[in-house]
Amino acid sequence: MISVKTAYDRIVGPAVPLSTERLALADCGGRVLSGAIKARRSQPGCDVSAMDGYAVNSGDLKGDETQLKLVGVSAAGAPYSGSLQSGKTVRIYTGAAVPKGADQVIMQENTGPSEAGIFTDVAPKPGDHIRLQGYDFEEKQIVLEAGTYITAKSLGVAASAGHSHLMVFRQPRIALLATGDELVAPEATTFAPHETVNSTVPQLMVMIRSIGADAIDLGQAGDDINSLRRAITSAKDADILVTIGGASVGDRDHMQEALAAEGMTLDFWKVAMKPGKPLIFGTRNGQHILGLPGNPASAFVCATIFLLPLIDKLMGRPAPMPSGIQLPSATDLPANGPRQNYMRARLIGGPGERHVDAAVSQDSGQLSVLAQSDGLIVRPPNADAVTAGDSVPFIPF
Repeated sequence: MISVKTAYDRIVGPAVPLSTERLALADCGGRVLSGAIKARRSQPGCDVSAMDGYAVNSGDLKGDETQLKLVGVSAAGAPYSGSLQSGKTVRIYTGAAVPKGADQVIMQENTGPSEAGIFTDVAPKPGDHIRLQGYDFEEKQIVLEAGTYITAKSLGVAASAGHSHLMVFRQPRIALLATGDELVAPEATTFAPHETVNSTVPQLMVMIRSIGADAIDLGQAGDDINSLRRAITSAKDADILVTIGGASVGDRDHMQEALAAEGMTLDFWKVAMKPGKPLIFGTRNGQHILGLPGNPASAFVCATIFLLPLIDKLMGRPAPMPSGIQLPSATDLPANGPRQNYMRARLIGGPGERHVDAAVSQDSGQLSVLAQSDGLIVRPPNADAVTAGDSVPFIPF
């Protein structure tokens, strides 16, 4: 068996981002920029007012009552076309272009009406309430660096800089193959006592799609090598093939044999972790292959630790090994054995008083425990016992 860290390094470490594609802005959420983008224009494109008020030449202001003649209006999208002369003012609105000859904006509440226009006792302060051309960014300035994770806020910058499309790393295709003669679909009309509902594929599909990748359900294959080989062949175009079940050493566990027959080069099998020991990893023709345990809770933990970071790496996102944040344990925990243990746990307590409470039962067959959990307490191999109140690593999900 290899350690979790070694397994992570061999799965995620060599992975590189996929090819790139050009997408419209609205389709780029959750993707990663493959290259830096530069502004096609300055923002703002000219000096604009930051307030509703009056554009003036600061040299006209005395700091006591000053009379100014109103000669026009500058509104957003409808600028004043003339040049402001001494003793004159232009009514201006937020976002409107500052007229030539003006170098200060007086807020409207600091003015009053006069026969010719307005009066004010504001002191001269050149640049007051004016956003200068390029105040946000200049034309040809890099506004988003390569590797930027695209969110709503970064999309706004890209659009403001004059970009309608972006070059991003391609969305990975992940094919999911469940195996086992005992499996039945959740929509089955009846369930025999010896049957098991296929809960892992729907679970993994949501996990995969929630981070921006494409999940493909290959259906279920039986516990015979020919059925497995046919299903594996159908996934040849996927970037990652995830198999579920058949990874152990039972007489009906043919997954390794079938994968090898279809061209997989095995990297390793078995990781010193609990749950999730029978984990297969290999490659074929550039495709990454992860063989997860058939137990749903074990598959969930392995997907959290290995599959999701691998997807992040293929999408060009940072993919650190999930190691958790330090939080106090709500209870005593026994010393750990030789395998790294991922214990399902709940968050309890209010803000600033958070503790993690390990589930009483850590049986990996109990999906109800997983559903009630907020994350995983990480217990390193051979870790000492924990006293309530001691900090432990916690991976939220």
